[in-house]
Formats: sequence, C-alpha cells, structure tokens
Amino acid sequence: MRLLTVLGSTGSVGKSTLDVVARNRRKFQVHALAAHSNAEVLAEQCRRFRPRHAVLVDPAAARDLGEMLGVDHPDIEVSSGVEALIEIAAHPQVDSVMAAITGAAGLAPTLAAVNAAKRVLLANKESLVVAGGLLMDAAARSGADILPVDSEHNAVFQCIVGAGLSKSQDAASGHGLASLSEPSSISSIARSARPRRIVLTASGGPFRDRALDTLHRVRPDEACAHPNWSMGRKVSVDSATMMNKGLEVIEACRLFDLPIEKVEVLIHPQSLIHSMVEYEDGSMLAQMGSPDMRIPIAHAMAWPERMPSGATPLDLAKAGRLDFEAPDFERFPCLRLAFEAVRAGETAMIALNAANEIAVESFLDHRLTFDRISTVIEKTIEICSARCASKTPSDLESVLAVDAMARTEAKGVVDALDERPPKTTLERRYRDKKEPKESNGR
Repeated sequence: MRLLTVLGSTGSVGKSTLDVVARNRRKFQVHALAAHSNAEVLAEQCRRFRPRHAVLVDPAAARDLGEMLGVDHPDIEVSSGVEALIEIAAHPQVDSVMAAITGAAGLAPTLAAVNAAKRVLLANKESLVVAGGLLMDAAARSGADILPVDSEHNAVFQCIVGAGLSKSQDAASGHGLASLSEPSSISSIARSARPRRIVLTASGGPFRDRALDTLHRVRPDEACAHPNWSMGRKVSVDSATMMNKGLEVIEACRLFDLPIEKVEVLIHPQSLIHSMVEYEDGSMLAQMGSPDMRIPIAHAMAWPERMPSGATPLDLAKAGRLDFEAPDFERFPCLRLAFEAVRAGETAMIALNAANEIAVESFLDHRLTFDRISTVIEKTIEICSARCASKTPSDLESVLAVDAMARTEAKGVVDALDERPPKTTLERRYRDKKEPKESNGR
C-alpha cells in the first residue's frame, strides 16, 4: 500500500489520478489532497477518499472547506498556504506525490517532494521549464524518482525502458528507478539507450486548419474546446497555440538530457501515437493508446508494474488511419518561440513560461486577442533577455526573481496592446514599440 499526495486534485489530472486510485484501492491510499481554491470539489474528494490532510492555497477557501467537512470529518486536517503545500509534499510518510498544480505555483512543492526523495509523478510542465536544472540536480542528490505523467514524455519513457522490471526486482527497493542497476535516473537511462531522436506528437488543437486571417477572432470558448483531450482552460488554450508542445519540448530536453537538435514535433490529429523514439540502427518505437490521461497516470503510479487505468482499449480498425504532418511555425508561433528559448538559455525559458501564463489569462479575460498571445511572449523574452544578459539564474531565489520580472513586463505588454489610452510609464514605453495597427483584412 503506497501513500499518495495529490497536488492539484481538483484539476483534470488530479481528478483522473483519483479515478485511478479508486480502481486500485489495494495499492494506494490517499494521504493528502491539495488545490488552489475549489473548496466544494475538494470537500467532495475528501469525503470519498478520507485523506489525513487537505490544503487549499486560498485561506478563505480553506475556511469554507473546514466548515463543509465540519464535525463529520474531524480526522481530516485542513490548512492553507504554500507552506502547507510544501509540508504535505515532503511528509515523511508519503511515498508518491502527484505534482499536477498548473503553472509556476507548483514549483516550490514539487521541489520539496524531490528534496524529500519521493516518487514524483510530474504533470506540471512549468516546474521543469522554469527550474529543470534545479529539479534534476536535486533528484540526483536525494535519489528521488521523477516519472513523467505528460502523455508524450511518459510515452518516451516507455519506449526507452520498455515494460519495466519484474515484481521481485521492484520489491527489493520499492522504487522503480532505484531498483535498476546503473544507470539509475531517467536522464542516464536515456543516455544509455542512445536515442537518435525523439518525436513528440501533437493533435494540432482546434485551429489546425482554420484560416490564419481569422485567428484574431477566436473566442475563449472556442480555444478551450479541444478535439481529443479533456483539459482545464489554461492547458486547452496552450494546446490551441501549441505552447503546450513547446513546453514539452523544453521538458523533454530536461528529463532525457537531450540537445534540442534531437527533439522534434509532429502533428498527429488522431492523438493515438503519443511519442516515438528512433535509435541508431534505424528502429523507431512508438507508444500508442487512447487519448486518456489515466493511461500515463496509471503507468507512472505503478511502474515498473502495470495496473488498470479505466481507459477504453485502443481499436485501430475503428481508428482507420494515422496521419502526420510537420508543424507550421507561422500558424503556431508559440512553438517556434519555445525552440528559440531553449537555444537562448535559462532566462528565456523562464520568461517564456511566465509571459505565456499572463497572456493566456489576459486572453481568457477578453483583454487580449488570440493571435496576440505569441506577441506578448516574444516581446517579454526580448526584454528579459536584454536585462539579464550577463546573469544566469542558478538557484530558486534567482529563478523566481526572473519569473516575477517577466510577469511584470508581460502585463505591461498586454496593457500596451490594448487600444485604450496609456495610463502608466510602463504602458507608454511599450506603446512606443507597438507594431503598426493591422489592416481590416487581418
């Protein structure tokens, strides 16, 4: 019986994780659940899974949660704040931590889990994008297992290590990666396997075939309607811009210790092949499955064993065909920016992620048009790279400082792209650099 903490339990990945737990009650017990502010959903999850701890980052929401659980569940300790997240992530009794908090907010508790040598089931792209070097170095020191939950990276992992080890081998240590003889980390396993390249697949999102001159009219509800996957609003927009794939490119370089030249992206509309790995002898291995996040979640949770996920078995005859095409950087400029950020270095990658979060939030709030998301990101990277040209973030404090600076600059870019008169010095500075107003044909 493994004790599990779920960070981000009210989101789509968190809910899928708990669905897998419900199907495998003899293998997992929930120790703690955490979310940002959704007290109602977290209360329902607490009643069903009876964790020892429940955390909401928002203090007011945590008070609401305490009232909802009331006297009927006095054994569930309710707390709030980032420090409480860190505490449950590093709790000595916990074996595995699902890191599924969206955005840079998930960085601190994820790093705490890694430092505490947990099996970290990593669904938070931003942690690796923003502080991948710190996380991988910490894992090497502590002996933590970082197992990818993103369907693409989990697919690469499966293609590299195969079905895993036997039950008897795993029982010796209790940890999948630690039970391997050298090498004993994902990156060293990848180096040993010597892949020629890895190919991450992408559905292309809802606007793969939409006319380019209409993208400025995209509404938030359209961007959130993914054709294959069920995801939260922010992640759905990232899929529509293909920034999610850009973040995954960076994540792949971090996880598998690969140069950017060995990571490629292919559009695969059916979302049945999740990634491919090509080797020196010309062989290419692919991992396939229904587009259901419970598959990579169950794999990471149980590895090196297998267990039921609840996903519908893949029917290739029904699928009929598998299509592939190269991504168009004109249609998906956010993907281009991600490749460029890897080559530019740490500051650019931090700024890319921070600016994207601000831009997507502004788009969802109807303050920014869809086609301007990439504009905000590109301008923010330019500014931050210039300001930090002689400095490379090397610790969590400096990483967070660049992240904060990028968010401030990105907000200024968003304000400047607004047609309202500038109100602040920062807005005027960006307004002076603003691109000429586009024609009505745009």
